Amino acid sequence: MEKPSLLIHACCSPCLSYPFEELNNDFNITVFWYNPNIHPFSEYERRINSLYRYQAIKSAEVIYEDQYNIDTWLNHTRPGGKKLDKKDRCRACYWMRLKKTAEYAKKKNYSSFTSTLLYSKYQYHEDIKEISLKVGKEFSIKFHYQDFRSGWKEGINLSKKYGLYRQRYCGCIFSEHNDG
Repeated sequence: MEKPSLLIHACCSPCLSYPFEELNNDFNITVFWYNPNIHPFSEYERRINSLYRYQAIKSAEVIYEDQYNIDTWLNHTRPGGKKLDKKDRCRACYWMRLKKTAEYAKKKNYSSFTSTLLYSKYQYHEDIKEISLKVGKEFSIKFHYQDFRSGWKEGINLSKKYGLYRQRYCGCIFSEHNDG
């Protein structure tokens, strides 16, 4: 029997390493790169180059959906120029990326979608789950929920083993300046 297809949104290669290896036996995985939140451009380049490295190591199929475009992110996290608080800004950023993932998964007939955002101990886990369920329903595509935080240490070890670039912030300009 053929394994179901899964589109996994990857925020970065270190956060991808544990979920990819955890899910690889049960799913035909395609990685989805969509992260207009990453700033500055030099950081975006480091992260995407690290994903290219991981892709080569694991022979992973990766869809690169976007190019660097900070305006896309700003339009979602500062609607009408309004400054959102940290949690609302993060929720807007999750919504933008997860909606794009669910939409792509539906359009390309994947069985389900998920995100590496569920791996990080530093993200709003329950919000990610809630938003994913909502966008899955909106696009009539199954959201595969799994709490990957249990593999936190294993993921760190894998990222070191593969020589992946390990960043110190989520990617947005606010977290870069310890304001997010």
